[in-house]
Amino acid sequence: MAILVKNIKKLIQVENQPVELRAGKEMQTLICIDDAFLITKGELIFEFGTMDQLTDEMIESIDEPIEEIDAAGKMVFPSFCDSHTHLVYAGSREIEYIDKIKGLSYEEIAKRGGGINNSAKRLAESTEEELFNAAMERLTEIALMGTGAVEIKSGYGLDTENELKMLRVIKRLKESSPLIIKSNFLGAHAVPLAYKGRQTEYVDLIINEMIPMVAAEDLADFIDVFCDKGFFTPEETERILMQGIKYGMRPKIHANELDYSGGIQVGVKYNALSVDHLEYTGDEEIEALLGSETMPTFLPGAAFFLGMIYGPVRKMIDAGLPIALASDYNPGSSPSGNMQLILSMGCVNYKMLPEEAINATTLNSAYAMGVSDIAGSIAKGKVANFFITKPIPTIEFMPYAYGSNKVDQAFLKGKHVKPHYHGTKTV
Repeated sequence: MAILVKNIKKLIQVENQPVELRAGKEMQTLICIDDAFLITKGELIFEFGTMDQLTDEMIESIDEPIEEIDAAGKMVFPSFCDSHTHLVYAGSREIEYIDKIKGLSYEEIAKRGGGINNSAKRLAESTEEELFNAAMERLTEIALMGTGAVEIKSGYGLDTENELKMLRVIKRLKESSPLIIKSNFLGAHAVPLAYKGRQTEYVDLIINEMIPMVAAEDLADFIDVFCDKGFFTPEETERILMQGIKYGMRPKIHANELDYSGGIQVGVKYNALSVDHLEYTGDEEIEALLGSETMPTFLPGAAFFLGMIYGPVRKMIDAGLPIALASDYNPGSSPSGNMQLILSMGCVNYKMLPEEAINATTLNSAYAMGVSDIAGSIAKGKVANFFITKPIPTIEFMPYAYGSNKVDQAFLKGKHVKPHYHGTKTV
């Protein structure tokens, strides 16, 4: 079934000559078409242009049934790409939320058995089926709000058995959901309580046992490490990354969320696809990123929820760097995968222009998860992941109206996104 969306008020993020990313001043570039049409064929974008360019011959050439949608007064955006999530998890952590309100820090909560280790305990008690069904519900939720590609990390297992369980769930999600999904092995998310005082032994376990077993089942596209104060050192991070690279996993890094950790520099050294969080980013870190292939990725939902400082996004863009924004969807520090809200936070908290924030949540975030060749923009041959807004007056209204869902209809691989019903395998 092909889809013809016609009378589009404005078609956003159009590319006749696709690019991988936009950096520096180019992040203000947002190519749009007024009074537009969009045609999908199968799972891909087939054609687009202005309404006066739409011909009967073009429609007849599709040679399959066509669903017509009148989008008068509405806009069409490429689906958001969310390059950093932890959405496979068991249970919520609202009690820790209250602890935060009372003044306890992220590190203090972690030291007393909360945080990541709390989620690890709950995950160990959950079946693969329970994790899969809960994650499918979350995937549907974010798809209906406009997300079309998502990276999902492990890291709540913290032992070989449960890390593999998480990654097998992510593999099932890849096979069962129409979203574009990338998997990330994050065994080095925290030191499990059983290895307290024996951190080196846990790093050895990751290197000698977990990574080979993950690779043997082809369960991960990326390898990640929480390289930060109180977690894993730059030296430990290097050891883990080198082993991951040996087994075909490209690095990504949690870096500089809690302090100047050296994680950004390690990421650049090992050609990480992205370095994420980055609240503590100075001139030295910016210099390291300039000229690299590593995408600086900010997670405004986590900074907001934890009451942390906001990283120097404006300074980094002005220095010529690209920026991606992602949700960090997880039960402890960012319990939301709403990329519309992330778009708004990019503007309000990081002083990004709407055009910059849209690039950061579409094209650049697609790059940050290695899918900018198939997602992140409206271009012929890319996957037909897009959404039609409700009637809105301007592009700026998207981040401005931060509390409302502006998505009227969402499409993944050229098909309508429909609510997920418990136990089914499709969105």
